[in-house]
Parts: sequence; C-alpha cells; structure tokens
Amino acid sequence: MKKRTWIAALAVAVLLAGCSESTAEEPAERDVPEKENEEKPDEAFAEVTYTGPYTGLEMETEPDMRPVLATLNNHPQARPQSGLAEADVIYEMLAEYEVTRLLALYQSEMAETLGPIRSARDYFIELAGGHGAIFITHGQSPEAKSLLDSGAVDHLNGIRYEGTLFFRSKDRKAPHNSYISEDAVFSGAQDSGFRMDNPKDPGWRFDPEPPTGGEASAEADVTYGRFPNFNSRYVFDPNNASYTRFAGGEETVDAAGDKPVRLANVLILEVPHRVIDDKGRRSLDLTAGGEAAVLRSGLVYQATWEMRDGIPTVMDGDQPFALAPGKTWIHLVPDIADTLTHHP
Repeated sequence: MKKRTWIAALAVAVLLAGCSESTAEEPAERDVPEKENEEKPDEAFAEVTYTGPYTGLEMETEPDMRPVLATLNNHPQARPQSGLAEADVIYEMLAEYEVTRLLALYQSEMAETLGPIRSARDYFIELAGGHGAIFITHGQSPEAKSLLDSGAVDHLNGIRYEGTLFFRSKDRKAPHNSYISEDAVFSGAQDSGFRMDNPKDPGWRFDPEPPTGGEASAEADVTYGRFPNFNSRYVFDPNNASYTRFAGGEETVDAAGDKPVRLANVLILEVPHRVIDDKGRRSLDLTAGGEAAVLRSGLVYQATWEMRDGIPTVMDGDQPFALAPGKTWIHLVPDIADTLTHHP
C-alpha cells in the first residue's frame, strides 16, 4: 500500500561562505551581557496535521491527490477484488438486471493494484464528474461511450490500453481478469495530460460522536434482488468501532493478503431506477435526491440525501449528516423499504 503526495518540493540552494586565512591575531571577545550568551530554549512548533476530505481521518501530509474512481467487477468470479481496503469510498449499484458493480474512490491513498476492472455506465461517469475524478474503466455501455467520446471526464479505458496500462491476470477468465496498477494509473494520467492535484472537497462532515436519534442496529442486510451473491450483510464490532461486510455469505476482503475491509459508515440512498434495454441495463436519476439510511457507530438513522455540487450527500436538516471518521460504503438502491433490513 502506497501513499502519494503531489505537493511540489522547492529546491533550496545554500551558499557556503569560505573562511579567509589570516595571520593576524584573533580579536578579543567582546564583552557581551551574560543573558545574551545563554542558550535559548527550543521554540515550540505546533504540529501541522490535515484531514482526509472523504474519511475525516487525520493525515500527516496534505491530501493533495485528485480522486481516482475505478469501476470494479463485483461478480462472484471476480472476488476477492484488489484495492478495496485502500478505497476511501465504495459505491455499489445495479449495472444490469440484479447484478451490482462497484465504484472505488481513492483520494487519501492508492492501492498498488486495482481490479478486476469492468465496463462503465453513464451514471458511473456522472459520479466521476461530480467528484472531479480520473475515471478508470474497461469498456462501456452505449450511453457511457457517448459520454466518454465527448470528453465528459478524464479517463483511462482498457479498451484502448489493454496490454499497456491494463493487464490480464492468468488465474481468472475474462471478463473477470482485467487489472491496472497504481504506477500505470499515474503514468497514464501524466501521458494523457491529466492533472493529478487540487482535489475537490466533497463538503462531507465527520464527527466521532454519533448524532442523537439513532436506533440500535448491530447487524443489517442490504438486498438487491433474487441473487444472494449480490446481497450484503454488515455486522458492527464495538471493539474497533467498525463494520465487517459480507457478500453472498463470504466476508469482504482485499485480494492483497486477504485483508479485511473495515467500514465506519454504510449509506443506503434511494435512487429512481428504470430499465432501458433488453440487456437489463439501468438508468439512475442521481439528481432526484430522496430517502436515505445511515449505519454508523452501531446505530441506524433515517435521513434524506441530495446531490450537492455533483456529489451525493446525506443530509441532517440543511447540513450534511455527521459521518463517523473512516471509510464509507454507499449503496444506491431502487427502494429502501424493500432493500434494508436491520437488527438490534
């Protein structure tokens, strides 16, 4: 796991003055008041820290990297995925029929390998544009192709860069084996002339103390449809104040060392869906806003969400809802009442 900073370091030239040789006697020391000769105590410097805009976690370096948003395959044959543990935010939503796909957002850190990478939908691109992110995909729907061809977002596409920036894993079969490395993302962005600094602030709010009004909920299920492999279960662990995620009955881990994915927040946003073709592809209205639920700190909250400057944001009245510092999983669902079940 690597962390990147894109603050340019200024080179400082120091001129060293040579001492001239002299045969003359050293001059006598001046009479200096004793208090001026005393060694001064070190001045106290305030430690400078930063906060990750998508996690609310303290960082030692300024979070100056432009977000990267990668489309990750969520088919059971694509699991475990690479790069889940490092993502600040993961969106999960229907791609066609009752099959979901993931969008992993990286800002405070990057994974060494991302994948398997899968194809885009137009609403994936809408989210990438809202976050001001570089978008990673391998293929696209007809609607997404029109957006990508028009330059709607800066992107790297495996259709164009397979065998160069993207590579195929030999231990899985296509289309579940397309990957891109961290180095390839940054080299591809540089070669394409994409900027990699000046991240957009999502305007989210974080607070270690949970808001009032929550209902105890140690476990919760998010169900997308008939296929159990695309249903999720979240179990809160009070010992580390985080949620463990299960999909299709298996714990969600990162392929790199089977590292467990730990989440501080789970958001469920109700978004209008409609089927647009005979392949079961969907259209999602991300501008609609609507009902929302929040899982944090072993509690469940009923809330609302709205699109704020292109970014879905859960609201508490007229202010963003206070999320727990840490990583967040966001479900976009057709109907919360049919999707979310929570247990004390």
